[in-house]
Parts: sequence; C-alpha cells; structure tokens
Amino acid sequence: MAPFSLLYKWVMQFRNYLYDIEHKPAFEFDNLVISVGNLSVGGTGKTPFIEYLIRYFNKRHAGISLSTLSRGYGRKSKGFLLANNQSTASQIGDEPYQIYMKFGEHIKVAVCEDRVLAVPSILLEHPDNQVVLLDDAFQHRSIKPNFSVMLTDYHRPFYNDYVLPAGLLREGRVGAKRADVIIITKCPPELDQKHREVMQAKVNNYAPEAKVYFSGIKYGPIAPIEEQKIKNNIILLTGIANTFTLEEHLEKGFTIKDHIKFPDHHQFTVKELEEVAHKAQSYNADIITTEKDWVRIIGDPALFQTVEGRLFYQPMMVQFLGNESEFLSLLDTFVMESSAQEGLRQ
Repeated sequence: MAPFSLLYKWVMQFRNYLYDIEHKPAFEFDNLVISVGNLSVGGTGKTPFIEYLIRYFNKRHAGISLSTLSRGYGRKSKGFLLANNQSTASQIGDEPYQIYMKFGEHIKVAVCEDRVLAVPSILLEHPDNQVVLLDDAFQHRSIKPNFSVMLTDYHRPFYNDYVLPAGLLREGRVGAKRADVIIITKCPPELDQKHREVMQAKVNNYAPEAKVYFSGIKYGPIAPIEEQKIKNNIILLTGIANTFTLEEHLEKGFTIKDHIKFPDHHQFTVKELEEVAHKAQSYNADIITTEKDWVRIIGDPALFQTVEGRLFYQPMMVQFLGNESEFLSLLDTFVMESSAQEGLRQ
C-alpha cells in the first residue's frame, strides 16, 4: 500500500499548500470557532472531548451562547439541520444526537455537510450564538478556527502512523503543526512522567509550537440502573472504531462471554439485535454497549424492543492526567481575549 499512501499524502499536502498560500479561501466568522479533530480516521475520543468543552463553557462561561457543528456522519438526512425534541439519531447522526440528549437544554446542536454554509445558518436561526465547537474538523480547512485542538490515541499516536491506505492518517504527520493544542487520549492512568516526556518530544518534532497534554477515560456507573441489577456475564456490543480500552475496563468487573463488533456508526437491524439477544439468553447474560450505540438503538422502538430489559451502556468522560488546571487556564485566557476582541457577551 506504500505507493498509494505516498500518492494520497502528496495530494493532501498540495491541498494544504493551496490553503496555506491562500489560493483556496478559508473563511473566518465573528463567532469564536474552536475546532476539535485528529489526523487519523476515527477512534481518538472526539465526542467525549466535545462534551468536556461543553461542560467547561457551562461551568466557567455560562453566559456565552454555545453551539456544536458536525457533519452528522451516518445520518439519513442531508443539508443543514438543528436538533430539536423531534430529532432522532438516524436524522442527525448518533454523536450529535448523543450530545443533544445530554445538553440540548443548554446548547444548539447543528449538523451539515458544508460547514462554511452551516455557521451562517446557525446565526440566522440564533443571532445570539457566540461560540461554535466544530466536531471532527481538523481537515476542514475552508473554515479558519480561532483555536484548534488535535487528538491522538495513546495506543496509535500519529507520529508512528502512516497515511491511508497503509495506515490510518488522513494526511501527513506534518499537518499536526496547525494545532494549538495536541492531546494524547486514552492514556493509562499509571503513565509516568518519563514516558510522557518521550511522547511529548515526538509530538513536538512535528508540532513544535503546540501545547501537549495527556488524558485518559473516566468510566461512570453502568446505565441505566434502576431496580434491575446487571448480570456478571455480559455480551459486549459495539459499533465504534476502537474498542480496546472499553474491553480492558469491562473485563475488570464482568465476564465477557462474547464481543459482537460492527463498523463505526453501524446502523443496527432488528435481525442483528435479535441474534445478539438470543446469544445473551443462551449465556444467561446481559448486553453492554457504548453510549453512542445506545442512542442509535433507543431511537428506534423496534430495535429497542428487541433487547429491552437486557441492554445497558457504559458512560465515559475525559479525564486529564495532570496539568488540567494549566489547560483550563490556557482556554480561559483564550476565551477572555477572544471575548474582548469579538465583543462576545457574557
């Protein structure tokens, strides 16, 4: 695959060069635009980090009007949509729907393939909007963000990876230099300082100006738990890009009788879930899935009925491994400076 990777890398480098010399336009908006993305294809924890930023704004800058914007990967609709109480995961995509289910009372959740058109559309619907969080937008050079966060997986850092199809990178490693902050995600909690320094040095080889931070995953109690108690035997059902960390966590408290894997953003069918439920019954097991998969299933009554009473999900949140206060101070300074320059109301 190396020759094809080299060709793809050259194409992406030329595309980025056209943006760098301003031959291809990059639009700027009056809104404060924060981009969250990565160099690789999926699996770095973008949605949990978007949720982390939402909690940050709700707690520390509650007066700022906030929205999220993503493509809405896997949705059955097209064009610009704002989530509302009639929206479903199939209409707006599983990750935007998950965000809306959690934060819909406090933020606007938008999806659109064309993000340049989407930002003015958000403003048209909500003129008071002040901050836009761009989800999975590191390669979307047509919008120039005010602040760019790049995520990379501890188990497959970008500096050890290769461009598609030989690896999982969407562009060459040098693209990391566009990031203001690079966060190495899904780190083990026991990661020592020496190992961090080695990884930081490798990151800074490609992005010398970027601040580097380390984060892990904080898992919450299995949900929803009311009167029902989950069995020790479980079937793990996933439709996500990277399952290693989740498997490792669940193995500490459960016996995983089987792991049924589907591609990222997979649209489950009744037949597939009937087979999962039958397998769970044969093992006298319950079913645990991810929150992203959960919202796709509960959004379809026929799907949910198939596994109702056996289906649970594993909540997760971003947890910094030290230096969180430094990151938050950096973000505070950026937001306050941008507020003064752009006249953001707080």
